Amino acid sequence: MAAAAAVAIAQIGLSIPAVINGFINQDLHTTSTTLTWISDAFLVPVTLLELSFGVVGDLFGRKRLLAAGAALMAVGGLLGFFTPSGGTGVLITGQVVSGIGAAAIFPTSIAMLAAGTQSVRQRAHSISIWAAALTGAGFISPVLAGLLARIPHSGGEYASWRYAFLAMAVLAVVSCAITLVGAQNSAAPLGRSLDWPGQITIAISLFALLYAVIQGAEDGWGSVPVIGGFVVAVVFMALFVAIERRVDRPLIRLDLFSNRMFTVSAVVTVVGMFAYLGTAYATSIRLSAIQEYTPLATSLGFFCLNVMGVVLFPVSTRVVERFSPGVVLGTGMALIGIGDFVLAAIPATNLSIGAVAAPLLVVGAGFKLAVTSITVVAVNSVPTSKAGMASGATSMLRDGGLTLGPAIVGAIALTNAANAINAEIASSPSLKSALDSFYAAPQHVPAAQRPAVEAAVHAVKSGPLGQNGVPAQVPGPDGTPIPFNPLKDVAFHALSHAYAIGYLVCGIAAAAAALIALTMLGRRRNQDVFTEPDAGERP
Repeated sequence: MAAAAAVAIAQIGLSIPAVINGFINQDLHTTSTTLTWISDAFLVPVTLLELSFGVVGDLFGRKRLLAAGAALMAVGGLLGFFTPSGGTGVLITGQVVSGIGAAAIFPTSIAMLAAGTQSVRQRAHSISIWAAALTGAGFISPVLAGLLARIPHSGGEYASWRYAFLAMAVLAVVSCAITLVGAQNSAAPLGRSLDWPGQITIAISLFALLYAVIQGAEDGWGSVPVIGGFVVAVVFMALFVAIERRVDRPLIRLDLFSNRMFTVSAVVTVVGMFAYLGTAYATSIRLSAIQEYTPLATSLGFFCLNVMGVVLFPVSTRVVERFSPGVVLGTGMALIGIGDFVLAAIPATNLSIGAVAAPLLVVGAGFKLAVTSITVVAVNSVPTSKAGMASGATSMLRDGGLTLGPAIVGAIALTNAANAINAEIASSPSLKSALDSFYAAPQHVPAAQRPAVEAAVHAVKSGPLGQNGVPAQVPGPDGTPIPFNPLKDVAFHALSHAYAIGYLVCGIAAAAAALIALTMLGRRRNQDVFTEPDAGERP
């Protein structure tokens, strides 16, 4: 019960931003790259700390760690709820805190189940409940966030996104209480130790890489901070490899990669998970920020994306057992690719949610098949004695791929959109003149209107999403519409094309992963190897 409740809260925290990105953008007047940071601020700690928290639980006790993880998610949710107007730093900090909590919950919850069951049958039953809680939370949370965003908020029309974080905080407190009252403690300290040098160097490397990728779209790919980010990422990755070769108990056993089949499965894992979450992120931005759907309407798109996980939940494991895991993995990746190619062909001018429903269902089905088989494929590629190491490494690689999805897709799309908008401005003197007049508007409006107009100008200067978020016309004194933001239509069409490219990139990545899986992993039959199902169920 405690493990299932905790992992459900962690999954809710992971899913919340997807349907409220548009409201966050409108309310906080974020820059185009800030929305990417809001999503990745949760994912980065999960990727970097999950393996280390597994060791911490073994050393110091899992009950306290599970409760601490839920408590951190409550704190993160409260920071999100109390985010002030313009306080994106507070929201991002809350996401980091919540991500640290989730990083503690994911490995600890499954370890508690393993330690608290005495037979294979009991363990299978407990794990099925845990997996059902995980799948159900991922399915329900977008709809929950959409419904909560309908509640009026004193902060304004778009401020109601905060209620989603408040709900997460309340549920996290309940989860913490359930753990403290009802969970049994367990630990396994023998032979366990933390790889602090490895943890620190990989954290710096991944953060520097993400910083460079995300900020490149805004600061310029040739800017000193961005180039410096890439350099730091390479240097600290080299240090990480050197450290992992020397320590007795490394964070990741690098000798696993001397196994050709494991290396292939690792590549498929990273590329495939990048494709999936890149698709989810592009869908979030398309529906909520470009087409300006309400959070509840946006949640319908994520209902389509997630419902196949629920539908296929009872049969996905049996499919992996019945067929070659590599074939199942390749088929799942192929379905993700097909869905992406269809999504890329649907223009944002088509405002019907029905237009994207079918391809999102296909992507969701592909993801469920892929994520169920990923760890089985990795574990089957190594000797049984290294199965646990392969499972842990695959978990980190999977999360790394998920973290790269929003960063890379956002960078590609926003760079493309910004270039298209700037080219349109440069080629149209009338558009440039209208834009200059708009920028000067705060100097010519009554004092009572000046703050709102200044906020609109700031949003347009922030980048493509801000340019799309400010209306092209506003009501005049007599109610007659008057021109306002001259870049609204230009930005809309540029973003529509740019995120279509994002879908296309994800589709190509998924197709490549499918081809590799089917040609290089597909002929390997399943083996009777027990694996930790968190790596096969958790997105």
